[in-house]
Amino acid sequence: MAGDHPAEGVPEAVLDGTDLHVAVVAARWNSRITLRLLEGVQRGLAAAGVPEAQVTVDWVPGAFELPLAAKTWALSGRVDAVVALGCVIRGETTHYEAVAGECAGGIQRAQLETGVPIAFGALTVENLDQALARSEGPGGHNVGEDGAKVAVEMATLLSRIRNG
Repeated sequence: MAGDHPAEGVPEAVLDGTDLHVAVVAARWNSRITLRLLEGVQRGLAAAGVPEAQVTVDWVPGAFELPLAAKTWALSGRVDAVVALGCVIRGETTHYEAVAGECAGGIQRAQLETGVPIAFGALTVENLDQALARSEGPGGHNVGEDGAKVAVEMATLLSRIRNG
């Protein structure tokens, strides 16, 4: 698919998370999907060299609660990055728009207010098939794995900028 890879001349990210501490906050709602996303995060962090002992996983009730938990972790001073995992599937009411929008906006505000990268690994999809397609296992597309890479890349970039 177009846009999945950097254009010619854009360097690939070098991911070295050996010194990073990462918190993962995952929503219990739609846990069939968030468990798959969590497996992706774990694969992505391991591939980037983040030791398992430096990864903390916490669960929240749903996607609406992700921003608060992510911000609290970011403010704790104990992590270099946070990955937020959730899954909001459109239903027959406007509940989808409220939850999906507040989740995304809350995560963005939390990272801007704290200066700690918070990777957005919350799926906002039309149906279960789309959620399953975006949370595949090894070799498939997994937004959680993408989020792990984003967290490592951004934590490393911000550290480099802040420390010269």
